[in-house]
Amino acid sequence: MPGKQPDVTREKILDAAYQEIHRHGFQAASLSIILDRTGLTKGALYHHFPNKNDLGFAVIEEVIREGLEAMTFTPLRESEDPVATLRELIRRKAEKANVENVSLGCPLNNLMQEMSPLDADFKKRLHALLKTWQDTVGDALRRAQKQGQVRADVDCRAAALFIVSAYEGCIGTAKNLQSVKEFRMCMAELEDYVAGLLANAR
Repeated sequence: MPGKQPDVTREKILDAAYQEIHRHGFQAASLSIILDRTGLTKGALYHHFPNKNDLGFAVIEEVIREGLEAMTFTPLRESEDPVATLRELIRRKAEKANVENVSLGCPLNNLMQEMSPLDADFKKRLHALLKTWQDTVGDALRRAQKQGQVRADVDCRAAALFIVSAYEGCIGTAKNLQSVKEFRMCMAELEDYVAGLLANAR
């Protein structure tokens, strides 16, 4: 259908841009390589994204955020057993680790480290996404607490901050060490921490 073609083109550009940014960082990402991978012209690129920053913002909102929504936020929001779901998400991330994704690191964390100190618009978008992640985990823990699953003494907001920070820290450390084994070890400790929040953990 001709009416759908612009969306297909946009998705093709975003996919290629995401891959390029994840591998090389935003500043080093090459628009020429993105165009080569898509087979599109500069005109098609600039029709959708007037400049490189707009392309980067779209990668954050339409690729990274939507990926987190599908893989993490929605399962936690819809779960009847939020702690079990959170533990499963951590476990699944560890199981899916391989040499390539460990060596590339987390696309969100990579962009936060690279661009937040340099560009206020990037910082605002990245901070908003990180806050959504922390809020989603915090809300899930509070629901579990109301159900009697999480200990009454747990500060759910502080626990969520720690969980998301530790999750990203495991990925960042493993990227530096280039070690799938160390990543899985770190994530196992994080899962143990989450399990320790349960009311029956003591």
